Amino acid sequence: MPNLHELENAMPVAPLKIIAMESAAMLGNRVNEYLVDFRKQINLSLKNDPAFQGYAVDNYLMNVQCPRFGSGEGKGMLGESARGKDVFILIDVCNHNITYQINGYTNHKSPDDHYQDLKRIIATIAGKAHRINVIMPFLYEGRQHKRNGRESLDCAFALKELSEMGVSNFITFDAHDPRVQNATPLYGFDNFIPPYQFIRTLLDHEKDLKVDKEHLIVISPDEGALDRAVYFSSVLGVDTGMFYKRRDYSTVVNGKNPIVAHEFLGENIDGKDVIIIDDMISSGESMIDTARHLKKLNANHVYICCTFGLFTQGLDAFDKAYEEGVFDCIVTTNLTYLPAGLSEKAYYLEADMSKFMASIIDFMNHDLSMGNVLTPTEKIQKILQKYNAESVSEL
Repeated sequence: MPNLHELENAMPVAPLKIIAMESAAMLGNRVNEYLVDFRKQINLSLKNDPAFQGYAVDNYLMNVQCPRFGSGEGKGMLGESARGKDVFILIDVCNHNITYQINGYTNHKSPDDHYQDLKRIIATIAGKAHRINVIMPFLYEGRQHKRNGRESLDCAFALKELSEMGVSNFITFDAHDPRVQNATPLYGFDNFIPPYQFIRTLLDHEKDLKVDKEHLIVISPDEGALDRAVYFSSVLGVDTGMFYKRRDYSTVVNGKNPIVAHEFLGENIDGKDVIIIDDMISSGESMIDTARHLKKLNANHVYICCTFGLFTQGLDAFDKAYEEGVFDCIVTTNLTYLPAGLSEKAYYLEADMSKFMASIIDFMNHDLSMGNVLTPTEKIQKILQKYNAESVSEL
């Protein structure tokens, strides 16, 4: 955990409590375990001081429920008091695996259902908490962040609504466009990215990966992900390339304009390993097409790194592409629900974000600068040096 000494010299804002909604229960348990471990390591010379009451405990999770009636209506319930607590609510709006009964039918929870449950829990707290912070890794309606024509502004409206309900800070990861925070300029909004977890997971798995300009290049699958690719490639010290998606704007299929072709812009990738980096895999069609195009350009190994693995059309297309040698592995985080069977796939690697999230919560609970956990450049450089040193020693 970074900068532990800074935590030892700072007071918490209020006693820490975590509400892990059912949609993020597994991730919440992991985060709780790390927080318990972190605070056992801190030198608590003032542990008997009233200001540190409840600081180091065996569990920070609060018991909450969002039961449903047979009509589909619901309510939020707290199992303990939140009065005076610094509450962090963790929610995964993309978890479609949770169901409820409505008029005898089984219904899967949509992002709208999860968002309503979040508001129910906030309403249940009823202003009694010292502070409410919402951790929403996949930002609700984050892709609907700007208006083109006669369209709704769902994400901006949601942030405004939550802030008016009493939420002080929003914490998200790899937002599709973090400028949506301008909807609530007087409230906290932190957007974190997982490049350190990506490169660490890759280096742990790929022992023969050569991280230099002659052997590796980072690719953005479209112009929207270019900033991520530029940062990642700069830290690794390699070149960057990108694909431009030519779309048919005269046609709309499933709510979006179909892609006509992928045009590559960048250096020669003949014989190089390629890392494709993006914020999400939705259906996966675009990602597989990008990987196929790279193989046609004679790329060596193709590694796909995406923050959110939604796989909305299932895994069959990826299974087929992997068998055809289109890509070598896929790395996604555990910030959202992962489809059943994905972890068993030979091509899948999980980048665990729970320790990173626990660090974010701990520093925010002490009201310390997020700069302590925001920029992972130094950590990436250290792990690269260690990896290169081990590679040289094995020669």
